[in-house]
Amino acid sequence: MTDSLGHFEFLSLANRKYTLQMILDDFKPVTREISIRGKDLVLELFVYPRSENLNEIMVSEKKTDFGFSRLRGVENMGIYEGKKSEVINPEQLVANLSTNNARQIYARVAGLNIWENEGGGLQLSIGGRGLDPNRTSNFNVRQNGHDISADALGYPESYYTPPVEAVGRIQIVRGAASLQYGTQFGGLINFVMRKPVADRKFEPVARQSIGSFGFYNAFSSVSGTVGKLSYYSFFQYKKADGWRANSLFNNYTFYTDIDYKLSENTSVGLDVTHMNYLAKQPGGLSDAMFAQNPRQTIRERNWFDVGWNMLAVHFDHKFNATSDFNLRFFGLSAHRYSLGFRPNRVATIDDNGERDLIKGEFTNWGTEARYLKRYSLAKNQSVLLAGARYYHGFNHSLQGQGSNGKDANFSFVEPERFITYDYEFPNRNVSLFAENIFYLGERFSITPGVRFEYISTKADGYYGTIQRDLAGNVINITRSDEFRKNNRQFLLAGVGLSYKPFELVEAYGNFSQNYRSITFSDMRIANPSSVIDPDMKDEKGYSVDIGVRSRQTSVFNYDVSFFYLNYNNRIGEIQFYDESNRILRLRTNVGQAVILGLESYAEADFYKLFSPDSRNFSAVLFGNFAFIQSEYRKSKMTGVEGNQVEFVPKVNLKTGFKLAYKNLKGSIQFTHLTDQFSDATNARDGGISSVVGLIPAYQIMDVSFSYEIKNFRVESSINNLANAMYFTRRATGYPGPGILPSDGRSFYLTLQVKI
Repeated sequence: MTDSLGHFEFLSLANRKYTLQMILDDFKPVTREISIRGKDLVLELFVYPRSENLNEIMVSEKKTDFGFSRLRGVENMGIYEGKKSEVINPEQLVANLSTNNARQIYARVAGLNIWENEGGGLQLSIGGRGLDPNRTSNFNVRQNGHDISADALGYPESYYTPPVEAVGRIQIVRGAASLQYGTQFGGLINFVMRKPVADRKFEPVARQSIGSFGFYNAFSSVSGTVGKLSYYSFFQYKKADGWRANSLFNNYTFYTDIDYKLSENTSVGLDVTHMNYLAKQPGGLSDAMFAQNPRQTIRERNWFDVGWNMLAVHFDHKFNATSDFNLRFFGLSAHRYSLGFRPNRVATIDDNGERDLIKGEFTNWGTEARYLKRYSLAKNQSVLLAGARYYHGFNHSLQGQGSNGKDANFSFVEPERFITYDYEFPNRNVSLFAENIFYLGERFSITPGVRFEYISTKADGYYGTIQRDLAGNVINITRSDEFRKNNRQFLLAGVGLSYKPFELVEAYGNFSQNYRSITFSDMRIANPSSVIDPDMKDEKGYSVDIGVRSRQTSVFNYDVSFFYLNYNNRIGEIQFYDESNRILRLRTNVGQAVILGLESYAEADFYKLFSPDSRNFSAVLFGNFAFIQSEYRKSKMTGVEGNQVEFVPKVNLKTGFKLAYKNLKGSIQFTHLTDQFSDATNARDGGISSVVGLIPAYQIMDVSFSYEIKNFRVESSINNLANAMYFTRRATGYPGPGILPSDGRSFYLTLQVKI
């Protein structure tokens, strides 16, 4: 032992060789060989701290052929311990990526209900557990962690969907597990775009795809790292004529991600996204028309135009090994225009008069800050996540008379007279959230969370009607001014539990309160066949997940869980007759909906189970099964209580098989959904409008192949192999109204070159 200055001495040592070793906490040990030869020996010894710069190592997940995994307990400034989550890796899928084929891409996510009404993959429409799939509006949809929907609160519909060819991972966090991302019942979908390659200065990739019905897709990207600067950028052009006539579209998408390392612990980045597409809309069909010929169309003057521009800046800083900080600024400038002839009676022949034109302009921005801290509590590790968010939105919606031509002319006719709907929808949102993982030993953890929300929404504008005589002449124009304001604040809470009894098994449970505010279309709607309840209230409820799943496995993967969703004040549409005996739809709080069920997923590489050392062969079988019961427990509406909840097929099955030998891969997938209703009255017959009614059960089969050699890859797909005639959606407005048939059999071929 030394004194406080490090002095020490040994007395009366015999003459011989000695080994002197010094040990001091947080310093490197020092060893010195010395010899005593009959006289005093004076030594000076220096010790050095243990800290030093080490060579970088890469830690990655076990490589599998699944293309599907789940989020770790703490990952990328987020907490997911004890929560139901899924991660899709498109690069490992054998699927039709060129058309963003959602049926194949999301096949391994249990219980999803997918609307399929256009073959180009321009919009993603998925729901689950009875949530409306329309443009994925019941999920918080993000790209690289920032919002991409038209308005996260007032109009949470996603008209832009990133091309899957440019996506690195798709992260899905279910409703009972998403307090750190929002209040919505559905949860989170986050598209994590491909990151720049770290070991090359320049890597170009080109993909060319062709397919049925005039489909063509050109996708090109460049990526690289030069010193402290890294980049990834792509451009996509996509077009098609469509399975039905009057279904052509043209789509352009551009994206650039630039990151710069200010230091070892600090980086900044910039994301820029631009998307524009113009699509012709064939319109909807009645039940009789669909039965006669699903490919027919009697609309040739309906158009849809979308422009999406997004900018996001992120700042990341690591204070030390246990503390991380992330700050994001994001903004959106976008529009969606719809133009066409859309009468209440689907089979009505176009009179070639002035068309109905609706224009929406969306301008919003926001910022979100997150702080992640790892710390010790009672000799156990804990992790804290705290954050804040501010969101500012301003949207402008117009409706009136468009031209009487056939072209995509999105100009109003006499706007000073014939604009019958002009509203501004400003909104503000402030959120504070926190979650903390408490590890109670090595096997058990508890993760409580809380979220505070302040929401302010307004509607300021006017609506009117135009009355005409039998000859079509205008005889009267009315206008009603309106101003509505709704401010509210509330606190939501949740808790997650995780128990790992064995190395490869985890049991988990999660509870969370949920909330969804009324949207702009709930405050005022621009649809001649719909009526809005002026006393509509926000939706409230809670979600529960309890399940067991595999962990840290490379040849098998499973997740079996039960969920319970209590949905109060659920907003839906009820069909009724007005005083003129016209069929109209009332949008209102239908009542309390209870949805519960089993969601299960399992996947295994059976060849590697029996031959674990095999590197060339792979034989993966997967099954995704959901059985869901739903019921309206309470309702103020006549004929609703006891009915099934809309958009809930009792059985949702997706299963498939993937066989691979070296770089040659093939897959086959089967999809089956049972009957589902499209409104709360459980109407079965669509009638003359066909906007509500039964969505019959359907079965679909898809086959895909891929082969890679050196710098080349060839991909091919046959979608809807049996050429089933089916539909997944009855549209209440654009791109309908009426039944929107899904595509028949189609073929696709892709050639990729990576240099």
